Amino acid sequence: MRTPRILIVDDDAMISGLLAETLEAEGPVVCGIEATEGGAVSAAARERPDLIIINVALAAGDGVRAIEQIHRAGPVPHVFISGERVSSGRQLLLKPFRKADLLVAMDHALAPAGVE
Repeated sequence: MRTPRILIVDDDAMISGLLAETLEAEGPVVCGIEATEGGAVSAAARERPDLIIINVALAAGDGVRAIEQIHRAGPVPHVFISGERVSSGRQLLLKPFRKADLLVAMDHALAPAGVE
């Protein structure tokens, strides 16, 4: 299996940087870091990541809307993160989270459909 390419979307530069460092130490390649809904949509089209880790609430836009727009071009596995509980009905990793929890969420998102 090839090394997954991951797009990180969070409007907190410190969190994005820490996520990138953590992920790259584990092997995945971070193909981009974005802070806005529009940036996420553009980067996903340009970079074609294998996985997107995206904050639900962005200072400029909305992570859920970004994923909905990205999926119009085709599904991309994703992990939502948030600093607060939101009732979106979607799987959510709450900040602060442990590296182990992030890796499990990523594995789950990248698993082939019907395989757990």
